[in-house]
Amino acid sequence: MHNNNFAVEAHDLTRKFGEFTAVDKVSFNVGRGEVFGFLGANGAGKSTTIHMLTGILTPSGGTGTVAGYDIIREQEKIRQNIGYMSQKFSLYEDLTVEENLSFYGGVYGMSSQEMRRERKHLYNRLGLGEISTRLVRSIPLGWKQRTSLACAIQHSPQILFLDEPTGGVDPVNRRAFWDIIYDLSEQGVTVFVTTHYMDEAEYCERISIMHSGVLLTIGSPTELKKRHGMKTIEDVFVTIVRNADV
Repeated sequence: MHNNNFAVEAHDLTRKFGEFTAVDKVSFNVGRGEVFGFLGANGAGKSTTIHMLTGILTPSGGTGTVAGYDIIREQEKIRQNIGYMSQKFSLYEDLTVEENLSFYGGVYGMSSQEMRRERKHLYNRLGLGEISTRLVRSIPLGWKQRTSLACAIQHSPQILFLDEPTGGVDPVNRRAFWDIIYDLSEQGVTVFVTTHYMDEAEYCERISIMHSGVLLTIGSPTELKKRHGMKTIEDVFVTIVRNADV
């Protein structure tokens, strides 16, 4: 049964690749306008979970909804209502920043008039105006990250999926990126972010810790530290994962 208070719901979500279980009966809900973090090492199953929620992969078992749409039957409707930014920044290196925005705007079915209006707004918000005519391959990583985010939010999605969005980006640009995330959240956008950076987990309203395809715990950073008697999320993470491996 779908609950309208939730932007994302997952019930016993499972994905197998042959004999290997990448995601094992994962269940959680994400509230509307929430900044929700998926914390885990590489290979924990975070990206696979996001791929099931965004329609890239079909689950082997379990159910889920995104923006009220079924993740198995209504993948196309989900794609129209979300923004997705992958860890690889899927930009076309041989196109300019502006051409990338136009391409992705077209993918999301935006008219050229809508794109022009939104682009002006994004250039101001993300500071992309000065590099709009440069080829993506010639701009620094922090600017590629902003361009990738611009491509994902230009159609004003209600839910934004960010898969390791700050990998390899320097701390100053990472902090600036999170300021933008907060701005989006304040405007009612639900943000679902995967990360392996412990400090980023602290920026989320709630986090879930994943390890070897299993969701081990979920709660606000403050709750988790209190529950486990730890001072930092890093200590919580290490303790929980160590106990899971015993």
